[in-house]
Amino acid sequence: MQYAQRGGYTPEEQERRERLRMRATERFERGESVEAVAGEFRVTVPTVRRWRRQWREGGVQALRSKGPVSVERLSARQWARLEQELRRGPAVHGFTDDQRWTLKRVRTLIGRLFHIGYAVQGVWKLLRRHGWSCQVPVRRAVERDEEAIEVWKEQVWPQVSPWQLTWAPTSASRTRPGRG
Repeated sequence: MQYAQRGGYTPEEQERRERLRMRATERFERGESVEAVAGEFRVTVPTVRRWRRQWREGGVQALRSKGPVSVERLSARQWARLEQELRRGPAVHGFTDDQRWTLKRVRTLIGRLFHIGYAVQGVWKLLRRHGWSCQVPVRRAVERDEEAIEVWKEQVWPQVSPWQLTWAPTSASRTRPGRG
């Protein structure tokens, strides 16, 4: 698909989409098929049908952009600061029960730093628009000591679980060997 679903479009992306629709109107005027236009612009056939219907009913003006779907309320400078604070982690900002950024926590942080109110859905769109994605946390204790784990694996575990030799060779086959 030509358009990525990333929680709202930047003004540049909106302009690019509008240019694409305007190029499609030229094809409509020439009488090209919906399938040909969809294939050329790498969009779905229903999308091109909708464009064609809007074009027939309202002309080129009907396919012009209606403006931003959602207005970003953070300036570039504020976003840079928010991103820096997000990288510092939740514990620095008083969220000590676990080390995950939830949408509610990010919304609270935006409110604290900039006194700007966002809905949870708006926070999701904001983060997606700037390339942040939902992450599944690795569940590990904060107190985890990687060096101690490596020492245990290399020195203690081999003593606890020595290699056990089997009396017969093993096989990956799930079938029984033939009796002869």
